[in-house]
Amino acid sequence: MSAQSGKDLLVKVDMDGNGVFETLAGLRATRLSFNAEQIDVTSLESAGGWRELLTGGGVKSASISGSGVFRDAATDARARQIFFDGATPAFQVVIPDFGIVEGHFQITGIEYAGSHDGEATYEVSLASAGALIFSAI
Repeated sequence: MSAQSGKDLLVKVDMDGNGVFETLAGLRATRLSFNAEQIDVTSLESAGGWRELLTGGGVKSASISGSGVFRDAATDARARQIFFDGATPAFQVVIPDFGIVEGHFQITGIEYAGSHDGEATYEVSLASAGALIFSAI
């Protein structure tokens, strides 16, 4: 796989609950993180005193974060609605030349900022709220 452009890593939100996905507009930086908690099952009988982990144990989660500038009133309004409603709609993260991660996420934070000589910016954070599906491109 060759190098990919960061602008092609897209975060999309289901706009109406019917699978109509639109890119959260104006994002300049995006990050998707996968996490898995460990369950330590090490005992006195563990070979050589090495830590042992329970296979398939623990809680899996994912988080999405992004920052950018205001570009689209519709997706901005949708993000605010999701946050204030505490909703967990479907989101997609398009990873160029790799695949699409899809699942339900909750918006856990929205930050707005601006300076007198610059554009208004925002940052958004999301946490997974269920199983995720990966589809290869």
